[in-house]
Amino acid sequence: MRKNFFIFGISVLILTTIIYMFFDVGLLLILFIAIILGLGYANSIQHKHAILRNFPVLGYFRYLFEMISPEIQQYFIERATDGKPFSRNERSLAYQRSKDIDSTTPFGTQLNINDSNYEGIKHSIFPAVVKKELPRVLVGGPECTQPYLASLLNISAMSFGSLSENAILALNKGALKGNFYHNTGEGGLTDFHLQGGDVTWQIGTGYFGCRNESGGFDSIKFAEKANFPTVKMIEIKLSQGAKPGHGGVLPAAKNTEQIAKIRGVLPHTTILSPPGHSAFSDTKGLVQFVATLRQLANGKPIGFKLCIGKTNEFEAICEEMILQNCYPDFITVDGAEGGTGAAPLEFTDGVGMPFEPALIFVNKTLIRFGIRNKMRLIGSGKIISGYSILRAVALGADMCNSARGFMFSLGCIQALRCNTNTCPTGVATQDKMLMKGLVVTDKSERVFHFHKNTLHAANELLAAAGKDSFSDVDISIFMRGDEFSHLSDLYFPDNLKSVTHY
Repeated sequence: MRKNFFIFGISVLILTTIIYMFFDVGLLLILFIAIILGLGYANSIQHKHAILRNFPVLGYFRYLFEMISPEIQQYFIERATDGKPFSRNERSLAYQRSKDIDSTTPFGTQLNINDSNYEGIKHSIFPAVVKKELPRVLVGGPECTQPYLASLLNISAMSFGSLSENAILALNKGALKGNFYHNTGEGGLTDFHLQGGDVTWQIGTGYFGCRNESGGFDSIKFAEKANFPTVKMIEIKLSQGAKPGHGGVLPAAKNTEQIAKIRGVLPHTTILSPPGHSAFSDTKGLVQFVATLRQLANGKPIGFKLCIGKTNEFEAICEEMILQNCYPDFITVDGAEGGTGAAPLEFTDGVGMPFEPALIFVNKTLIRFGIRNKMRLIGSGKIISGYSILRAVALGADMCNSARGFMFSLGCIQALRCNTNTCPTGVATQDKMLMKGLVVTDKSERVFHFHKNTLHAANELLAAAGKDSFSDVDISIFMRGDEFSHLSDLYFPDNLKSVTHY
């Protein structure tokens, strides 16, 4: 191809030169062809890109199509039920509810409901009355002196740094209007989180916001911020579903001077939080750290977040809680399908237990140890609809956190550029020009509406199942497609065995 390129290019250049000499036209074309040939020659002698070396100019089209392939896939190829991590239908539902417009769908389901993977709610022919008030859950165990009445649905952990300041502002102002909490993520408690909305302050392995000069935990800095009036709960991050055992990642492109100052790190460098905590290194230390933080926070609810890996380690935590007679006020269970701004692919695709079995395991383990009533369980795994809330509650959660659902309410289009600082909607970027596209006053209203309308949908599903309270929900109200094969065996038995052969 390289040889053909130069034969054809030089031939065209000679032809256009002859035309120019006789007819005095085509000078710009000659210059253009000369530039193309020069570019082609430069590509043909470079050693870095094999495609450009073999296809000196046409090779650029490969990189162009690769660059826009996500958009081609999303807008021209993807069906309504396709799309990962969230389908077009799921994204549309979030957009409609955040805009407070009609979110109904016409003409019936687009899913294959005869498939063994189908899942649905067993409705009652005597439905309950749909409640107008949005459900709330009291968080606070025996040692908690400042219990918190939380919403059933809240904003999951997303740091300033991963998200833009406008996104954080809109989330917190939306939380203020809707009376639900906003988890800070491990990036620290910033002024953008202190707009009046309730806050759960997450303490990660980097201890950002309560970090000493050596990168360890600073109890004085923690106590000062933990006692801010809007800080309602404290969450210790042990691991995150999308990258358990790795620690947080903030790409250098997103680590601005402002963020570096907040976190106490060098700007314009990739920030890798340690995989584990330095304040403790075993189950005994974890439980003691819970007690320490509760004392420093003057009795506010303290909990921890984890993605389940080795199940015996969680069982050991339960044993240690009983031994010390010290319990967290809540445990947040994240699934391996959880979201993140940046993570190695091997961790995203191949580490950790998925949300459903993890939540079931944690709930049943706490029951087996006789300590389930001492704490709340928070489900944090692809919560985006009223159905997913009800499903999480049925599996054992008392309440739910959603990250990507609220990102959609901010305008996120699932462009999958969170780690590049080029988020086109201004949600997951520190680029000031892109950030301006996210108008805080408008998006905070959408955050409020998404929360309200999603919980209203959960209330409607609860009533359809014939239940009066979310505390009455268990897995018995759900059915799965693989059950139908047994049902069909009862009504469509194999009668061929009784046929008389002649």
